[in-house]
Order: sequence, then structure tokens, then C-alpha cells
Amino acid sequence: MEIALHPWRPSFCEGPPPGRTRYRIRSIIGPFGQFMIHHKGFTRNRLAHCMIAGSGYSSMCPRRIFLTKTKDSTPKGYAWRPQEGIFTQRKYQSDPKERGAGSSDISCAFSSAEFANEIRVGEVQETAFDPESRSSSNAALRQVDKLEHVEGQSYEVEFDLRLLEELAKENFTRGNKVFVIPKLAKSDHVIEVFLNRSFSALRDEPEILIKGAFNGWRWNLFVEKLQKTGLPGDWWSCQLYVPKEAYRIDFVFFNGGDVYENNDSRDFFVPVEGTMDEGSFEDFFLEETRKEREKLAAEQAERERLAEEQRRKEEEKAANEADRAQAKVDAEKKREALHCVMQFARTSLGNVWYIEPNIFEGGDNIRVHYNRSSRPLEHATEIWIHGGHNSWSDGLSVVERLFPSKDNDDWWYADVVVPSWAIVLDWVFADGPPQKAKLYDNNCFQDFHAIVSNCMSEELFWVEEENRIYRKLQEERKLKEAVHRKAEKVARMKAETKERTMRMFLLSQKHVVYTKPLEVRAGSTVAVLYNPSNTVLSGKPEVWFRCSFNRWTHHNGSLQPQKMGNAGNGSHLSATVKVPMDAYMMDFVFSEREDGGIYDNRNGMDYHIPVFGGILKEPPMHIVHIAVEMAPIAKVGGLGDVVTSLSRAVKDLGHNVDIILPKYDCLNLSNVEGFHFRQTFALRETEVKVWFGKVEGLSVYFLEPENGMFCVGCIYGRNDEDRFRFFCHAALEFLLQRGSRPDILHCHDWSSAPVAWLFKEHYMHYGMSNARVIFTIHNLEFGMHHISKAMTYADKATTVSHTYSKEVSGHSAISPHLYKFRGILNGIDPDIWNPYDDNFIPVSYTSENVVEGKSAAKEALRQRLGLRRTNNPLVGIVTRLTVQKGIDLIKHAILRTLECNGQVVLLGSAPDPRIQNDFVNLANQLHSSHGDCIRLCLKYDEPLSHLIYAGADFIVVPSLFEPCGLTQLIAMRYGSIPIVRKTGEQSLHGLMIRTGLTPCASV
Repeated sequence: MEIALHPWRPSFCEGPPPGRTRYRIRSIIGPFGQFMIHHKGFTRNRLAHCMIAGSGYSSMCPRRIFLTKTKDSTPKGYAWRPQEGIFTQRKYQSDPKERGAGSSDISCAFSSAEFANEIRVGEVQETAFDPESRSSSNAALRQVDKLEHVEGQSYEVEFDLRLLEELAKENFTRGNKVFVIPKLAKSDHVIEVFLNRSFSALRDEPEILIKGAFNGWRWNLFVEKLQKTGLPGDWWSCQLYVPKEAYRIDFVFFNGGDVYENNDSRDFFVPVEGTMDEGSFEDFFLEETRKEREKLAAEQAERERLAEEQRRKEEEKAANEADRAQAKVDAEKKREALHCVMQFARTSLGNVWYIEPNIFEGGDNIRVHYNRSSRPLEHATEIWIHGGHNSWSDGLSVVERLFPSKDNDDWWYADVVVPSWAIVLDWVFADGPPQKAKLYDNNCFQDFHAIVSNCMSEELFWVEEENRIYRKLQEERKLKEAVHRKAEKVARMKAETKERTMRMFLLSQKHVVYTKPLEVRAGSTVAVLYNPSNTVLSGKPEVWFRCSFNRWTHHNGSLQPQKMGNAGNGSHLSATVKVPMDAYMMDFVFSEREDGGIYDNRNGMDYHIPVFGGILKEPPMHIVHIAVEMAPIAKVGGLGDVVTSLSRAVKDLGHNVDIILPKYDCLNLSNVEGFHFRQTFALRETEVKVWFGKVEGLSVYFLEPENGMFCVGCIYGRNDEDRFRFFCHAALEFLLQRGSRPDILHCHDWSSAPVAWLFKEHYMHYGMSNARVIFTIHNLEFGMHHISKAMTYADKATTVSHTYSKEVSGHSAISPHLYKFRGILNGIDPDIWNPYDDNFIPVSYTSENVVEGKSAAKEALRQRLGLRRTNNPLVGIVTRLTVQKGIDLIKHAILRTLECNGQVVLLGSAPDPRIQNDFVNLANQLHSSHGDCIRLCLKYDEPLSHLIYAGADFIVVPSLFEPCGLTQLIAMRYGSIPIVRKTGEQSLHGLMIRTGLTPCASV
């Protein structure tokens, strides 16, 4: 038998064998087989093997090997390498600590079960190897391929096999159940496991299998069958491939059923030498878990895509068949109904009506004459014909007014165009047009009918009618599908917007800190770049980086402090971090020394960067907003918009959000879904009813005290301080009695500021101690005493923009609390303010068809308000009419726009009756002098505001001061140019005017 051979020199050889020497392998009857020849590990054992080997082998030889064929089995080589997978639990697995402490002593020597098989000289099987096969011979080939080959060299080695038998005898004498060879198991190598059946619980079993896995039963489950050897004693063995990811092997033996040998419930294990240890395997395991999930997700997505494609094809086919069947049914019904109607069809009816000409076809112009005398319309001053065709199959298709005949006042006539697809013309007479008529002449409930001549045969007509119905059904279905596609596009646009927003957020602090790559992914290594010159650590000789994960709660704790090095760009320092697979947030601070000193912890808020792609998600928080406004049901200003949009944005992040609101008698309940009574509770001596409903998808609880303090017809202006203080107390009492345990209580402005101190002084001691209070200032102009007190008690305080936070930082109510005060820029809800998905505008549009969309909106706005059509600009103003909003500049802008031949639409109202009356007088004056160019709508009208934003060319926002301002954001969302006064965050750094207003601005 010729075989390629390149063994390492055995350790007992004193020198290298002669070069370029050829030998022949002599087959030996005994307990050895071909396995030893190819295994690198056998050279570590000081065995003298009685074997002579010789072979000439070059790198050009084909990759195939000759294996001896035994009597009772297929050729045996290396065990197949299992597929990588995840195995976390085994039925008979015991505590790892018990296994490690009490496992049997496992001795090792070099041998193989193959060596016990009788080898017949000359009986050879040629096996070609398939690299995808999992057979043991294939695994042997893979191992052979790994052996180093030196062309032109061969060796002569003699093997003494007696030591193997001695090893088996020695283990038998000691009573060892198990030993493995080689003694030092290495990763990416093959070992052989021996079991003495007579010492085990399987002593009477005819078949023995090994079940195991690697690394504490967490990696690559395997099951292999053991073969009986010819060694002294009842030894059975099998070969196992040890993957490169292994640092230990865990296994038990069983009979293929329920009889196990598991080392007295401690299992067997063998340490593995390699590149992997328990710590590195943990990272590897988490990464493999992520890859496996991504692979499964990708496979599932592809299956779903194919299934969806197939489903759509099947649905399309089924829908077409259903439409065809429905068209057939509808056509038959129409045919039957039309046959009944044609019994009453005439060319004229005595002295009641007649048609000129009396024979006509579809599409012809005819004159219908009607005699009103002795009929229901005898005394009517107006007579109209309301007509259709084919038994009213398409509804009302003919509407014309009749005029009296010059010859006879009782006869009236109207000119009518006969519908092109008519067989029978149907009509009635009435005393007015549709929706306004009160009296009808319908021929005693039989209507009037006239036969229409038709050159088409009846059968052909009904075939065409069925096809027409089928096409109509198809159009209706396609319209529904278009609505569905639109919804999908809206969702896609929303996802893209979120992605852009996240990128902007990650870059927002680049002057201080950012990461490379910008998006941090679980399992990756990222660089954190930090510019201390813009922080409290400016000028420090050293900067240390301190990091953990999952908001400092990761089970591995904080990482060791890391001294930051120069990033190479002159200004930033750098540190690298390995992000674990179970991270969803990276948290870090900076310090001047390894042991601390001065910290840059972002004013006590720390630095946090979201981690993507991890196997864990951030646990949801329960957030409760307590507020007195909420759009669109109880909105006065921007506070109502922010409460709604912020709540929706936080809910989209996966958190649980509730809103508590007073139940005003002026609530717009048409926008509340599922509004119903929930419960009652008592606060002091007042009974409070609790109502519940959904607003913009948010859970809202409405509190209605029976003392009627919120039944005053408005939101503000009626003893507000006492009413809102009671509301805040009632909201906390409701949460307590309901058993809620919120994580965050969020109160807004002076009106719900009492929540901060009522909670800290009373309710946090009665079961809600986990809650933290956030107080947001929307406008510092009102309720100063309440704001100052809330700032003292709140855990964190915010306002609606960075600029406004700087403007008010010196205020006496704010300055003592700057350490917990931050400006967070407001935003608009892209779902509510979305011109592509806005039910209040006539044409949906994006940047691709903005001209078409805005033109249609402008035309609809002009028609609704009675303004004339013109090519001149249309200026919109949507605001509360208060001094803060610049009412003098608003008046100036209106007059200046009219002087320039522009048009103006104003929507808004004033809480101050004096200002409201002033604008009422202005409206009366301007509507009289410029009626076709201006409309002042002095009220709150949400649908109209959407139409103004879409239809206007410019939106004027002349606020004297503005904490943030959402109007200009909405304007740009709808493609209108905002014209603003330079104040605070509102100026938009370029869309500004320094004094007065101008009717145009450049972007």
C-alpha cells in the first residue's frame, strides 16, 4: 500500500533520518491502523512502533488517500467536524463547579480504536474525498491537508506498539474509566477518547455513544458512536475533532437511550490548549450569537420577501378572478333591474312630459319638456331635473335647471346631454338642485323613464357592461393598493428621517467627543475621540477615560480607567473600547487622573452613545406627563404641540408613556378615540372622575373634579393658579391610588410645576420613590414663583432650546440650579406635519412634486376663503395674538403686503379680549377694503392651519422673543419660506430680518 507520509521526528530520535530515503509501509495485523500515520500528535509519545514506512510524494499528487477496509465497517478516519452552532443546555448536565472539583483523573497516551482492527494485506479501498462531506474519511483528508509537506524528503520510522497495550493495562489496573490521547489536547486537532465499559454504568450495553459539547456545554453539540478495541480490558473508543474555538471538552457516555455514564453526575471534561480561553470565548460566543441572529433574520427576511411576492401574485390572481365574478353578478343584477324599468319607459307621457327629438341615442343633446300643472310642482318657482341612466346605475349624472316656455307658463324645459352608455334615461323633477330640493315629482315613486335607441345588440351591450364594471372594480382595488403603498412609503420616509436624526445627534458634540466609527455596534472595537480644550479638563497634562455600558449597569461593571493618547489630529485624544455583544448603551466620563480628581461628566449627566446590533434592548421606562395642554384636543400654544410630539417620539423609542390632562368642558373630543369613563377617587372632600381615551395613539387620562373647576369654557383665564394646583395634586393622587410606579414624572411650565414639590414632599414617601421629576420651562414669562420652586425640587430641568437656556441662565429662578438645567431643542412631529400624508390638503407632495402640491393647496385655500386667483405671493400668519408674538409687527406686515399687491391669510386668536376685539375691528376694515386679498380668521382651526402652511409662499413669524418656535419648522416642512425676526433660536441663522419685516426672504 503506497501512502503519502510526512511525520514529525519522534521525540526519542536522536537525529534526523537520511534525506531522500524511500520506504514502504508494511501492513501489520494488530491494534494499529492508518490514523497514527497522519496524526501530528503521535510524535509527542515516546513509543517505538514496529512499522516501516516509505513513500515518494509530491505536491502534484491528486488529493486522495487509500484506506484499509475493515470487516465490519466503512473506513474509519477522523470524526467529522460538526457544524458551528449554539448549545446552551444538556439534559444530564450538572453544576460546572461540581464537575470541575470531582472529575475522574483522565490519563492520556497515543492510540486509536482503528489500531485494534484486523488489517488484511492487499484489501484496499480507494476513497475520493468530497470537501463538503461529513464522513470521518473526509475529516481525515482535511487533517492530512494541514500537515506540512517538504518535497524530496522521506523518513523511516519503526514503531513499538507494546506501550499502548501497557497504557491500557495501566488504566485498567488503576480502575480509570476514561483516558484520552494525546494527553495534551489542542484546539484544531483530533483526540481519541477511550472508555472502559466494564467500569461504567454501560457494562451490559451492546452499543455505546458519546454525547458532548465544548466550553461548558455551550458550543457545538456532538454525538459519536464508540467502537470496541482489541486492547486488554473492555476498552471502547472514538475520535473527536477539537474545534479551534474550544478551551475545554465536556462529555458523557450513553447507550442511545436513557442509560448514561456521566461520572457520578459530574460529567467528564478535558482541558484544551489553544488560543481561546473563557473570557475570549465569551466575546466570541456573543459575536457568534449576533451573527447567527443576523443570518437567521436575513434568511427569514428573504423567505418573507419571497413569500410576500408569491402572496401578492396569488392575491392579484384571486382578486382579478373575484372582480370578474363580481362584475358578472353585478351585470346580471343590472340587467334584471333594467328589464323591470323598461316596462315603464316611454317616449312621452300624455300631457306631463315629452322629449325632442323623440328618438335619440347616447351622447345626443335633447330637450326635456315638463308640464307642472296639476303636478306636485305646480306652484314651484324653480324646477330642476335630477337624472341618471340604466336604472340609476351610476347615480346622479344629469342635473339641469328648467326654464318656462315662452308660449305657455305651465310648460318648462331643459336641455340635457344623454349619457353615452345609456339604454334607459331616468329622472325626476324637483323644486331645487340636489341637497337643496324639498319637493319632488317622481311619478308616484316610479320615476320617469325614456328609452334610448342603441345600435348595439343587447347581448353585446351586456358583455361590454360586464367589462366596464370589471374595469371599475379594478380601478377601485388599485386605488386601495395605492393607499397601502403610500402608507409603506410614509413608514420608509419616517425610518430615513430617524436615521438622519440619529446621525445629527451623534455629530452634535463632535467639537467635544465622537466615535470612530460614528455608529457604535455591539461586538466591535471603537475609538472614542475627546477634545478636552472645550471642557473643564482643558490644559490638564493627562486625561483618563472611564467607561461602562447599559447606563452603568452592565454585569461586567466598569472598565479599567484608560489613559488617553494623542489621536494624531492635534486637538483630540483617543481611547479604544471593545463593545460587548449585550450592550445597548455606551456610558463614559473623563478625569484628570487615574484615581479621579476633576471629572468631565457633562454637568452630571455623563456621556451616552447608543449601541446598535446588540442582543439586548434597553428596558422600557414608564413616563408620565402631567400637563394642562395637549394638541390637538386642548391647544393654546406650543406647549400643547410639544406634549404630544415629545410623548409620541419617546413612545417610538419603546417606552411606555401616559399623559394626565384636565377634562375641560371645551375639549375637542372628536379627536379622542375610545373615550370612556374609567373610575373615581376622592381628593380631600372632592370626588374626581377619571376618563380615558387615545389621542394620536397616546394613552390619556382625563381628570374631572365634580366641583366643576374645569367647566368654565376655556383653558386659561379663570382662577388658574388654584385650579391647576388642585389638578397637580389630583394627578399624583390618581397615580398613587392606581398603583402606578412611574420612572419619570414630567411636568411642564408653571401650570404643572406644583407636581415637583408635591411629589418630593409627600408622594415619594408612599410607594413612588423610584420616580424622578423632570421640569420643562416652555416660557419663563409667566408663573415665576411656581417656576422658581419647581426648579428647586426637580431632579432635572430643561427648556426648549440651547439659546433660550443661555438667555435665562442669569435669572434668579434659574441661576442657582444651572448644574441640572439644560436646553434641548424642540422639534415637530413628522407624522402630524407631513405634506405627503396630510388629510387636510388636496394633493400629497414631497420635494419631488412640491410645485404641484403647493399650487393645489393655494388654489384650495383661495377657494375656501373667497380670495381671487392671482400670481402674486400669498403670505400666511399662524399664531397666538399676544404681545410676545409681535402683534404690532403683524399689523405692519399685513398692511405692507397689501401695498405690494400680495395676499394675506391670518389664523389665530387672542386670550386677551382687548387684543381680540382690536383684530376683529381690523378684520372688518380690511375685509371691506381688500376683500379679495385678505382674510383674518380669528379662531383656532387645526385643518385650516395645515392648508395655510401648504398654500402660503411665505410664513411670517415676527415674535419679539421666542424660546424656540415651531412655526418656522412647520413652514419649511411644507415648503414655505419663514420670515422671522432675529430673536433666540427662532432666527434660523440666515432666515432672519434685523428690523421690521420684508415680504420676501432668500434661503
